[in-house]
Amino acid sequence: MSPRLWWRRVVFWVGAVLVAAVAVGFAKASDWAGGLFLHFAALHPWLPFVIAPAGLAIAFLLTQHVFPGAQGSGIPQTIAALHMHDPKLVDRVLSPRIAVGKVLLTLLGLASGASIGREGPTVQVGASIMHALGKLLRLPRLELRRALILAGGAAGIAAAFNTPLAGIVFAIEELSHSFESRTSGTVFTAVVVAGATTLGLVGNYTYFGQTAAVLSNGDAWLAVILCSLTGGLAGGVFSQALIIAARGLPGWAGRMIIRYPAGFAVLCGLLLAIIGTLSGGQTYGTGYQQARGMVEAHSTLPAVYAVLKLAATVVSYVSGIPGGIFAPSLSIGAALGSVLAPLVPGAPVGAMILLGMTAYFCGVVQAPITSAVIVMEMTANQSLMIPLMATSFLSFAVSRLVCRRPLYGALARRFLQLQGDH
Repeated sequence: MSPRLWWRRVVFWVGAVLVAAVAVGFAKASDWAGGLFLHFAALHPWLPFVIAPAGLAIAFLLTQHVFPGAQGSGIPQTIAALHMHDPKLVDRVLSPRIAVGKVLLTLLGLASGASIGREGPTVQVGASIMHALGKLLRLPRLELRRALILAGGAAGIAAAFNTPLAGIVFAIEELSHSFESRTSGTVFTAVVVAGATTLGLVGNYTYFGQTAAVLSNGDAWLAVILCSLTGGLAGGVFSQALIIAARGLPGWAGRMIIRYPAGFAVLCGLLLAIIGTLSGGQTYGTGYQQARGMVEAHSTLPAVYAVLKLAATVVSYVSGIPGGIFAPSLSIGAALGSVLAPLVPGAPVGAMILLGMTAYFCGVVQAPITSAVIVMEMTANQSLMIPLMATSFLSFAVSRLVCRRPLYGALARRFLQLQGDH
């Protein structure tokens, strides 16, 4: 009943509400930014060849000179902040200025046609909001400040996808890699408050729509093996490519990128426009509409979409602009499942799409429980939970054969090394 404790609780609850409100606003603004690019791209086929290079170059320069610390997806930066002991270093990564920059630059990337998502940035934004509140409260112990960062990241995922359970699992499995009883209540409360706020603002919805697909016979379990092998391998290759790119390319190419980073961003923009043209404009943006169309069986995409979307996402990430990989990865996975569906006649196409999403996403992030739970919650399909879990763990094992370290953990370690150099 201490007034000081109640003051902390009230400020913390307000923070969770604020994280959810920002996540909802960010989602709507992201849809608008992506739609704006598609509008201009539809006016003339050569416009993406101007907008994408210019937009990526501007976003890169702003990231480097105005909002340093806002680069990347946001999740590795949040993980790195949880392992920092110097408050000044944490402030470089998690602050209101970084949160504003993350939102604005991600929107600029989407308005430039980049294949990026907003969910990773929402994690860093949520952690930044909670970290700022922790400074306001002047929390005395490191574990309390760490708990607020963890809670902010979890609340960000819960609000971005409207997936409260996935937010909790993500915080335990990916952000903290552990379960601490002293901080679990803080995380759970933040997720519940953020989830309730999201429900109040936008209603009860499923991110990728709903599907009632089930696996009902033994032959259909071949789908689990096929999707796991393909998705785990492709996801592992994607992650390893990003880890190698983060270290820097060797030889002449690496030296040129270091010397002319803005020029490299322009080149990435040109590649995005080329890939977008080859795909008929389908690879621009988050991939949300494409994935939802496949899940709800409203639309089909050519088999080459998965490859082109993967290439567009790699190009967008290595350009150096802020942006996440959650939504693009789920879109790629849905396309993989759709392509593999004819190989398993005993499995419904809808089930193959969900298995493909889980397999590829887990292959990328190597977080099996989170991958299965997030796909289950985003499609409201509890009947496939066991196949989704089996697919997730098998694809995790396959991905590890290609990429020995989890993507976010490897990028977080790289980020910590760079901060130490400074």
